Amino acid sequence: MIDLKQMAFERKNTMAMLGAASILKGVAIVLQALFFVWVVDSVFLKGDSFETVLPLLGGLFGAIVLRAACGYALGRMGIHLATAIKIELRKRLIRSFAANPLQAATQGQSGQKVSVLMDAVDETDGFFSKYIPQMMQTYTIPLMLLGVIFYQHWITGLIILITAPFIPVFMAIVGKRTKVKADEKMEQLSQFSGTFLDVLQGLTTLNLFGQASKQKQLIQKNSLAFRDATMGVLKSAFLSSLMLEYISMLSIGIVALEIGLRLVVFQNITFFTAFFMMLLVPDFFNMLKDFGSAFHTARGSMAASNLLTAEFAKEEGKVEWGQKSLASGAPRLQLDGLAFQYSDSFALHPVQANIPPYSQVAIIGKSGSGKTTLMHLIAGLLPASQGTVKINDMPREEISEQSWFDQLSYISQNPYLFAGTIQENITIGVKKEVTHEEVVEAAERAGIIEMVNSLKQGFDTEIGEAGRGLSGGEKQRIALARAFLKKPSVILFDEPTTGLDLRTEQILQDSMAEFAKTSTVITIAHRLHTISRSDLIFFLSDGRLSAVGGHMELMENYSPYREMVAVQQGGVAG
Repeated sequence: MIDLKQMAFERKNTMAMLGAASILKGVAIVLQALFFVWVVDSVFLKGDSFETVLPLLGGLFGAIVLRAACGYALGRMGIHLATAIKIELRKRLIRSFAANPLQAATQGQSGQKVSVLMDAVDETDGFFSKYIPQMMQTYTIPLMLLGVIFYQHWITGLIILITAPFIPVFMAIVGKRTKVKADEKMEQLSQFSGTFLDVLQGLTTLNLFGQASKQKQLIQKNSLAFRDATMGVLKSAFLSSLMLEYISMLSIGIVALEIGLRLVVFQNITFFTAFFMMLLVPDFFNMLKDFGSAFHTARGSMAASNLLTAEFAKEEGKVEWGQKSLASGAPRLQLDGLAFQYSDSFALHPVQANIPPYSQVAIIGKSGSGKTTLMHLIAGLLPASQGTVKINDMPREEISEQSWFDQLSYISQNPYLFAGTIQENITIGVKKEVTHEEVVEAAERAGIIEMVNSLKQGFDTEIGEAGRGLSGGEKQRIALARAFLKKPSVILFDEPTTGLDLRTEQILQDSMAEFAKTSTVITIAHRLHTISRSDLIFFLSDGRLSAVGGHMELMENYSPYREMVAVQQGGVAG
């Protein structure tokens, strides 16, 4: 679990400055009360002149300025602490999203992830900007004040020791209830964000099926539930503030009664001591009340930390990487007992196979046989349950992530395009500087140059998030242009021709043949044309690698393959 307090205390310099500012503020509070008492005592009891009191007024002004400066410094340091830790949390979350295994990354709703990244991290702000500075003050200033109070009038100190413990006790009682409410609030905010984004993204589909009105009611219901949860948290906060105020006023009243009786009735205490106590005691309890308010804020932050903890827990089981670099050129791949187990019943059983450099490999099999899982394992998008992928006889766990992905391109059925220009989307996979001529050449080889030239702004044309505004074939061609520009040594195609028009399919087929001259090409294939010209065919059945060989070899020796080919030649989709 994320320990927010530990994260704060790891910044030792900031915490040391917070401690020093708290001590100075405590000194300023005592001096302010002391100089104020001296001024009042000199003017009203001793009748001293203004000139006599002027140094005391200067000391009082200095104490007030010091107290204000310390308060400002504590607030600024709290804000800087919160900002630094929120930046760290967001960076860690983004790294977690990037490093998560594929099956964890696709779980849940996009809106929930955005809510964790934005709202949950923001909810921790109060813990660092308010609670930590107030905690440091509460650890030091009340003890300093209590020491001065005991030194001046031990009976007042004794009354404080008896009454003050009621404040932390009540804070613990209310805090427990507040934590439950805060957890409900964060959970409902996450659900609301996820549902809202899902509805927004699927609005066209909802309209087509006449479900928009129903989803409108669902959003309204979730919104009202979040409102009720928020009001529940605020109700607990108001109740806490009321009770803390009541306890403080009662304690101050008891002290005032005791001091008044001693000063007026028994006359066994001086005005200086009585007035000094009546100035310090409210500051003592105000410090505890402020800590109570900060404690409530911290409870809300703890609810957010639970969501962050749950997200970071998904880092377990991620793909491991090393530090070694790969040589350029198509590598030799060895699938050494490669296996994967999903959380459900499906499992990809150990795969043992060799893929020579510059070879064309087709992975075939029925839907659900494990083709995409095997492709993800080869790509390094899933962590193997057992076995490994060896690249030039090196286990991939020893190779750096950057080195491997610098030589890899993966073209799926639905390549993702980002909001930006066409040129930005083509060059996204290239780390070196590329010229416009190189981009144009890649677009020509991918068969998209005619479409780009037909646009008014050409390569500077803006496209929407996820490639909105482009057809499926155009997205595929931009993905191909990315690969041509990157010049990978290993390229993976995940059923690239599914649902494409004949022209785009022909472009893909030609591109695959061109890539095979300089790269190892691994394809999840359904078309007989793609399968038959492959050097190696991996036939998967129920999560097992049932057969490996060339087209003619499998035709002669493996009847399920012959049956599949016969179905395709008969005109039935395979």
